[in-house]
Amino acid sequence: MPKLLFVVTEDWFFASHFLPMARVGVELGLEVVVVARVRDHAGVIEATGARVVALEAERRSVNPLHATATVRKLAAILRRERPDIVHCISLKPILIGGLASRLAGVKRQVFALTGLGFLGARQDKAAQGLRRMLRLVVRAGLQRAGTHYLFENRDDPRLLGLDPDAPDVTVVNGAGIDPERYRETPLPDGPTLRLALVARLLWSKGVDTAVEAVRLARSRGVDATLDLYGAPDPSNPKAVPLGTLDAWTREDGVRWHGATRDVAAVWRAHDVAILPSRGGEGLPRTLLESAASGRAMLTTDVPGCRDLVRDGVDGYVLPVGDADGFARRIGELAADRALLHKMGASAARRVREGYTERDVMDAVAALYRRMLAR
Repeated sequence: MPKLLFVVTEDWFFASHFLPMARVGVELGLEVVVVARVRDHAGVIEATGARVVALEAERRSVNPLHATATVRKLAAILRRERPDIVHCISLKPILIGGLASRLAGVKRQVFALTGLGFLGARQDKAAQGLRRMLRLVVRAGLQRAGTHYLFENRDDPRLLGLDPDAPDVTVVNGAGIDPERYRETPLPDGPTLRLALVARLLWSKGVDTAVEAVRLARSRGVDATLDLYGAPDPSNPKAVPLGTLDAWTREDGVRWHGATRDVAAVWRAHDVAILPSRGGEGLPRTLLESAASGRAMLTTDVPGCRDLVRDGVDGYVLPVGDADGFARRIGELAADRALLHKMGASAARRVREGYTERDVMDAVAALYRRMLAR
């Protein structure tokens, strides 16, 4: 039985975004192994038919000695497991997994870049230099004859100097969404425009822009509120501090609820999804979930976000950091419930016409078949 091995930072990240890829492997008759830092989600992963192998590594650490030790541990796992394909999800696993695959002699590997985080969001010279270095490391240092790239939008391949239409590149519509889990539902009753932001609470997500936009809209007499759902990420140095979240939730019209286990229920209780991302996205799952639920979206003109949201059709796409522009669009939607319904219905149709889990699973299954046939 051919073996497919995933390398990912955290078990919760795989469980929240990539279970369909494990199911793909099981459907194809592959033995599926997921290597990750294990906390509370191993059982969810194993329910797909996959096996979980623990690899303890701290995402926040940039210590080269720690990274070297992690590469050695992973290489030992790869030698023991002898996978036919190693599928590395996100930037750090690509770097660690690519090196470990070389040491272990693995010939087929998938590098799945799900976004670049702050490295993609920042546009200063230092970030540009780091992106050039990343291209050199991945393309010249880690790429092999059996390497294939997987992206969630058509901009990210170009960051690595790749043609999105090249035979060794596959672009999928995010991680996919289950339309049965996120059903299109009626908007809540009442005059208040209820906005929600559901995401990891990082500065790169533009959480501060969303707060400022609602603050401005309310100062202009708009009846709008903002609910924040998500937990600060202690392993991410760019997380919004707890003190800032507490200060925001003391403002009129803004509440921070912490993480939620029922995202579908969030969208049943809200009118609009807001994600003023500064960039570095693959294709945000939170937008897929809100769109599938029939909610209009307010987001920014960055890769991933603009790939899904059509400006004026499924919501509005605004410049990064434009709190005033977001406030004006909030006012327009609050005053026009018919437009709100129209955009939400358009968003729900769009997701069901190419952004479902089945759509993504079929594309990934075709990729695995090609790789195993070589």
